[in-house]
Amino acid sequence: MRKTHKNARLLEILVVEDNPADIRFMSEIFKEGRLANRVTAMRDGEAALRYLRGEGEFEGAVKPDLVLLDLNMPGKDGRQVLEEIRNDPLLTHLPVIILTTSSAMQDVSLSYDLKANSYMVKPADLGQLIKVGMCLDNVGLGLVAAPAPAVKPRRRGKQTGKADD
Repeated sequence: MRKTHKNARLLEILVVEDNPADIRFMSEIFKEGRLANRVTAMRDGEAALRYLRGEGEFEGAVKPDLVLLDLNMPGKDGRQVLEEIRNDPLLTHLPVIILTTSSAMQDVSLSYDLKANSYMVKPADLGQLIKVGMCLDNVGLGLVAAPAPAVKPRRRGKQTGKADD
């Protein structure tokens, strides 16, 4: 049985992946993880962007706390999706982790140039994929941390009436 903090909420994870087997494995890994989470999967970049923007059939969809993004997909690939996320003022804050089979340095460099939060090479072996999933589980812990304390109002200076610097 999972222990959750009384103020905890589900961690919403969007997996953008065209391989149904990888989607199934990632969903299972997170289901067995230590975090309360819900995994939503999109099989192409266009659908993922509509989902993130709440467009069309995804109107009112819950915004994810974390996006796991494959690079190599038909149509709009992960690089293009990442670029659009980072250029959209309503999405730019989303943590995006690239999870792909490519270990090519040009893919790694471009992903970080496009401001991916992390880049992980998807292993071919299920046991290693479980280990990657557990690493992502640990990343998620930071995403559900307690909110920052409220900002204290600035004091007014006695003589000038201006805020102290």
